Amino acid sequence: MFDGSTRRVISLWFPRLASDRILRARPVSGPFAVTLRQSNSDRLHCLNHAAERLGLSRGMSLADARVFCPDLITRPAELSNDLRFLSTLRRWATRYCPWVGHEGEDGLVLDVTGATHLMGGEMAMLSDMRMRLVRAGISVRIGLADTRGAAFALAHFGEGVAQAGQMLDGIGELPVAALRLPDATVVGLERLGLRKIRDLAASPRAPLTRRFGPEVLLRLDQALGHYPEQISPEAEPPHYGVRMTMPDPIGLTDDVMAATERLLRQLCDKLKAQEMGARVLALTLRRVDQGSQQVELRLASAMRDAGRILPLFARGVAEVDAGFGIDQMRLEAVRVEPLPVQQIGQRSSDRKEALDDLITRIGNRIGLENILRFLPADSHIPERGFITAPAAYSRPEPFPALARPRPLRMFPPELVHAPAERTPPRHFRWRRMPLRTLHAIGPERIAPEWWMADEAWSTGIRDYWRIETSQGRRLWMFHTPQNPGWFVQGEFP
Repeated sequence: MFDGSTRRVISLWFPRLASDRILRARPVSGPFAVTLRQSNSDRLHCLNHAAERLGLSRGMSLADARVFCPDLITRPAELSNDLRFLSTLRRWATRYCPWVGHEGEDGLVLDVTGATHLMGGEMAMLSDMRMRLVRAGISVRIGLADTRGAAFALAHFGEGVAQAGQMLDGIGELPVAALRLPDATVVGLERLGLRKIRDLAASPRAPLTRRFGPEVLLRLDQALGHYPEQISPEAEPPHYGVRMTMPDPIGLTDDVMAATERLLRQLCDKLKAQEMGARVLALTLRRVDQGSQQVELRLASAMRDAGRILPLFARGVAEVDAGFGIDQMRLEAVRVEPLPVQQIGQRSSDRKEALDDLITRIGNRIGLENILRFLPADSHIPERGFITAPAAYSRPEPFPALARPRPLRMFPPELVHAPAERTPPRHFRWRRMPLRTLHAIGPERIAPEWWMADEAWSTGIRDYWRIETSQGRRLWMFHTPQNPGWFVQGEFP
């Protein structure tokens, strides 16, 4: 039998993790909820105190919540940001003990065995935890027991402290759901009259195993300390930073670039070992007068090739004011992305690398977000058939082949002064230019997307024509039968 009497475990549950994270940055005074898209409907994912006092609950549909509370303020859930926030709290919790791990998506578990005396005892440690978290605007419920299961049960269903060696007395009156059992199992136990953990512990074990499997008794034994349960601390993420201290101050650009190359090679070796690539690099140069300057390099794609990255630093390093000399340099990958090893053709690889390097060079002058590329969109409407996205954060995609070509230059429809017949006019005026039709190809009839809210074009149809004029202009014109008139929307090269 496992003796858990000498072990002490704290469970921290953050019931409003998602809403607290958002409200810390943008506080609101009224009811607030975080919504999550589930089964084609928005549902409440996390609520603040004000929303719960009005009767709203987690899992309620947003439409029903609006009926109860028309003034409800909502924000969409960002699960990845919530996970990063929880990781930040995990690092904070290491101030109490080194063994801190995640407990689901909204909790932490701490093995504080032998560490409570450093804070003045168990109650002093719990009080300090609660005080710091509440002051930071984070709701928390805390449980302390000999086992991980009992601490979890207290945090989620009782919030208290179980005396050492008395787990059944500490959690016996809690519902069986506190044992981290599936919902279906909890319902089955309650139908048998086993509503509390004390009732479950006093029941014969063999019938329970035959009916519900071994999980029920396993969770019970873990909570009571009869069976061990490991607490594995989360490994610290690798740190992608290197530094160098100079024996003598340097100031020449060539010397700084040579030192940067050495740092780059060390950093790229670290990135390669973890199969990661850098997207943002920061080179910090400390001068002998204790001042410092920083050169930031934002890359168009994840990279770990020191030979390619080094020339991209040349412009920023050349603008550095070395003062009386630089005595320390530090290079850090501020943002990294997974970059697994791939086998690619040399020719295509060279073209892609050259394009990425060009985007990086231009982007560090005007901003990577200002270099855009066209990507296909799922729409038959000409002006909706594409979207623009930053080239550094998207990959090129081929446009589908169309039976009728589209112009490279497209603009909002412009009125043409011409007779309103259905056939293309022989003579017309556009942008104050008199034009004469030489050839006309069409029509191509396009109807609007009635299911989309588009003020520019929500009803009616358009008949598109390719018009070649004797003046050399190749226009993309359309006629509107429901309101006779001609318009130009694009121009072919």
